[in-house]
Amino acid sequence: MTVFLLLSTVTAGAQTVPIGEDDWALWETTGQAIAFEGEIDCKSAILMEAQTGEVLFEKNADESLPPASVTKIMTLLLVMEAIEQGKIKWDDTVTASAHACSMGGSQIYLKEGERMSVEDMIKSVVIASANDAALALAEHIAGSEQSFVKMMNDKALQLDMINTKFENTNGLDDTTLNHYTSARDIAIMSRELIKHEKILEYSSIWMDTIRNGEFGLTNTNRLVRFYKGCNGLKTGSTSKAGFCVSATAERDGMTLICVIMGAENRDTRNQIATQLLDWGFANYGLFSKPAGELYDIPVKGGTQKTVNAEFGGFYCVMPKADIEKIQEQAQLDAPFFTAPILVGDKLGKVVYSLNGKQIGSVSILSSQNIEKIGFWGVLGRIFAKFLLI
Repeated sequence: MTVFLLLSTVTAGAQTVPIGEDDWALWETTGQAIAFEGEIDCKSAILMEAQTGEVLFEKNADESLPPASVTKIMTLLLVMEAIEQGKIKWDDTVTASAHACSMGGSQIYLKEGERMSVEDMIKSVVIASANDAALALAEHIAGSEQSFVKMMNDKALQLDMINTKFENTNGLDDTTLNHYTSARDIAIMSRELIKHEKILEYSSIWMDTIRNGEFGLTNTNRLVRFYKGCNGLKTGSTSKAGFCVSATAERDGMTLICVIMGAENRDTRNQIATQLLDWGFANYGLFSKPAGELYDIPVKGGTQKTVNAEFGGFYCVMPKADIEKIQEQAQLDAPFFTAPILVGDKLGKVVYSLNGKQIGSVSILSSQNIEKIGFWGVLGRIFAKFLLI
């Protein structure tokens, strides 16, 4: 019996399978690894592909350093999760406390008791890096800065950000003692934040206004205006932290996250980010296969003679020259399957290979329940066959 393979979008059972470390070693042994030859003049840096989390380049990526306003990526992540969970709404009103209004640095100059929508507060944090708005949102969600900071640290643990500890919501570090993170951890939380696509709508804005057009917002991330494909995400700078950025950019279906920490000045920071992003887009691409289905897989001893199955999507980052060489093959665990079969039972896998070596796979899972046929069912089939003779 023929098994038909159909590639199509299937939500149920979708899986993302990133390429692993062994597969990167494969590139090196086959002469396909791509070395970065530029000079990275900052304390630490990382370049990560967003879909898979694959790291393309790193320098001191696990060193704990002060992040300045890049801290607000975690603040915004918790705000977006609160919206997603229905705890707050975009049009809810946030009232600024005296504490929130006391923040210095980048701000929108909130006055105690001033009321502003959650959406305008988020815009102010994302575009203009407003410290006062960040704290006002935190207090609105958690009741106090201290409670919100605990949420930030709990989320960091949940995301395995092992080199991170937060003391405040905005990254001001004049009085902090243990407020730090790493380039890798920033990339991890950036990857989580941009899953909330609404954030990218704001972080890609160059200029906007709040207070009915009376107060202007200008994006602190100049890459949004001057780098092709840049759509976010967050800058930061203090005397302790130097100049930092988590920059996101998308080209040809691939999104890269570039984190720079401890650059000497804004121009150097932006130059390094540009250099790494250019290198990533020039040399790598995202291999992407959607989820799909398999039809008419043979079944013995069941109420139906065949079963349908589905498999998840597969994504991996590869040198551009290798993308078209990747092969896909459905491999069933047996020529037929014996009932009963339950939804979710593993029937095989779809294997992806490069130059004859496997680079990843996704499971083929039954999408139907097939019951074992009983005595009367067998008798009915025999009788039906007899009538057709």
